[in-house]
Amino acid sequence: MQNNIPILKLGDFLLVTIQMDVHDRTALQLQDDLTNEISKRRSKGVLIDISNLEVVDSFMGRVLSDIASMAKVLDAETVVVGMRPAVAMTLVELGLSLPSVVTALNLERGMELLTQRLGRKGNG
Repeated sequence: MQNNIPILKLGDFLLVTIQMDVHDRTALQLQDDLTNEISKRRSKGVLIDISNLEVVDSFMGRVLSDIASMAKVLDAETVVVGMRPAVAMTLVELGLSLPSVVTALNLERGMELLTQRLGRKGNG
């Protein structure tokens, strides 16, 4: 059974849209696939759209945090977009502050945020 989540190239960025709740194995596969794509394409930014997720459990929260940390090591910024209020509340209730994860309300704002962050990075 193939459950790979597509990773699209969008200019200098990679876009991942998670369409459904994912199993742990699929989340780990996404982590591997995404870090490989960042390296292969020399991407400077990653947008992860979770607007279709009803639930983000502690495991998926850690995977998102790990992806952001791994991307940083590979010289890429990560923004998670589209987090639902219920998901945010659940993460806080689980004690997951996700310090390495930058968030934005929607994809457009996420792209603006990535562009700003990369602009500052290039100037400093």
